[in-house]
Amino acid sequence: MSHYHIKDLEQYYQAYRKSVSDPEIFWDEIASDHFLWRKKWDSVLEWDFSKPEVTWFKGAKLNITENCIDRHLTTLGDKTAILFEPNNPEEAAQHITYKELSQRVNKFANVLKQQGIKKGDRVCIYVPMIPELAISVLACARIGAIHSVVFAGFSAAALSTRINDADCKMLITADGAYRGAKTIDLKGIADQALELCPGVASVLVIKRIDAEINMKQGRDQWLAPLLVNASDQCVPEIMDAEDPLFILYTSGSTGMPKGMVHTTAGYMVYTAYTFKNAFQYTEDDVYWCTADIGWITGHSYIVYGPLANGATTVMFEGVPSYPDYGRFWDIVQKHKVSQFYTAPTAIRALAKEGTDLIDHYDLSSLKVLGSVGEPINEEAWHWYNDHIGKKKSPIVDSWWQTETGGIMITPIPYVTPTKPTYATLPFIGIQPAIMDENGKELIGNRVEGRLCIKYPWPSIARTIWGNHQRYKETYFSLFDNMYFTGDGALRDEVGYYRITGRVDDVIIVSGHNLGTAPIEDAINEHPAVAESAIVGFPHDIKGSALYGYITLKDNGESSHHDKLRKEINQLISDRIGPIAKLDKIQFTDGLPKTRSGKIMRRILRKIASNDTANLGDISTLLNPEIVQEIISSALET
Repeated sequence: MSHYHIKDLEQYYQAYRKSVSDPEIFWDEIASDHFLWRKKWDSVLEWDFSKPEVTWFKGAKLNITENCIDRHLTTLGDKTAILFEPNNPEEAAQHITYKELSQRVNKFANVLKQQGIKKGDRVCIYVPMIPELAISVLACARIGAIHSVVFAGFSAAALSTRINDADCKMLITADGAYRGAKTIDLKGIADQALELCPGVASVLVIKRIDAEINMKQGRDQWLAPLLVNASDQCVPEIMDAEDPLFILYTSGSTGMPKGMVHTTAGYMVYTAYTFKNAFQYTEDDVYWCTADIGWITGHSYIVYGPLANGATTVMFEGVPSYPDYGRFWDIVQKHKVSQFYTAPTAIRALAKEGTDLIDHYDLSSLKVLGSVGEPINEEAWHWYNDHIGKKKSPIVDSWWQTETGGIMITPIPYVTPTKPTYATLPFIGIQPAIMDENGKELIGNRVEGRLCIKYPWPSIARTIWGNHQRYKETYFSLFDNMYFTGDGALRDEVGYYRITGRVDDVIIVSGHNLGTAPIEDAINEHPAVAESAIVGFPHDIKGSALYGYITLKDNGESSHHDKLRKEINQLISDRIGPIAKLDKIQFTDGLPKTRSGKIMRRILRKIASNDTANLGDISTLLNPEIVQEIISSALET
């Protein structure tokens, strides 16, 4: 039987056993039966984690856009491929069919060629969440250029760093971006970045907000007139299985961002296969991932995974709070969304607003809810389950990383019984290992340690652009012959996995290893708490003590703060034990976050340790101004 679409638990276990006992036969079948190849592979897998080198589908030839677009044209040509929902709800949504997507991608690809872009060239894309972002990504893939998308909320400094690291020849950007009630001067930021990027020969500018902008003679061109004159036929470049498809930067805990390189065939096979099963996608579903294409979630589960399956994928330009906090639910109702994939940060922000806005909307189309970006805390999980899924839509709490390319540990909806805060079981083909600090694998259940993966999967990043040594040191040096995720995890009595946070978020207090996630979960159960972050700070007696930064739902009277501190520590004591109580609690108006919604604990650790002189670059944060506020109120705490 084909294991491409897993429909029950028995089939999951069958497929999983086969994927682990005969990985090459398993992936050979998945790849052969569900994709279009110009030439089949000579070998399925060759690998050596000590180097580290991984090759999937060696010798195969293909183009990923033929798999995402061309092969659907005869059967699904008139189906909506991309459903664009603009920032302003008054502006009409756009339904771009597979046929139209094909023409628009081909035209864009021809423009790139006319501008001298060829196979192997790097193209940086700094564009808001408009259809041209997805189209430019696919146009690069069409001609074999390597795309490097930089999230359109990043600063000029972050943009120039990434352009120069990948040695990009071209930048694609827009005159500006809409974000809620604001507009962003994207072209101005790009111009500032380009002052430091001598390698960029040409800039294509998309018109979105009709802003007055500077166009530099000989470098900048408006995209629209170039598209008008371009042919809508473009023969796809035939790529090798291991040719790079894209570079995507992820910030390291130290130093330069890391340009993770994903290659063509394995990435395609794995993102398509995980999309089909993790969301139980069926033909008439409307699927919506709220991420930005600037992140790996958007690459894999807005663009490549859905389109490879002939799906309808929603692209949303705006924010969950504009024009009000009912916007997500308005879109779900309007487009009858079946699968909804978002981040715990968004869920908590929406939960903070109560349920009045939800009750206006019909959410009955929802079949699957997803969560991504960080482990979801219990309170948010129940709120999501009760109020959005109405206890009938399973929550897919997915764990994966930029480096993994696709979902690694996740429930399969209607197949895997869910458990709040647990990512549950490894996806098919994934072989996790929990390691102790001495590098020994912990066998059996009820164990906790560091999460590694002991066997390659098709969408593993192959290297860090221009720095294979750093790739080796970061991911393959701590544990022999294993990929180290940097995360801690526990495996419960039935073999379910729970991610306990980054290993550097494990704090040793009086000899006890305390993961921050369970403590934060306990705090977030307090009815007054919106969000919390725990870090360690040096303590004379305990070695490290715990510092809590806590955002309240309603700031209320500061006279209540002492009472709240007692209640919060009592909750922690009750849930985890007195050892996990906080030595210091600081109430804050917000927490410093990356644009993808991750709390920047590194900054909070420095503030807690009174080391505020060297906070590093905070300009790329979603809310850099909050850092000074936290420092100021820390002095009073």
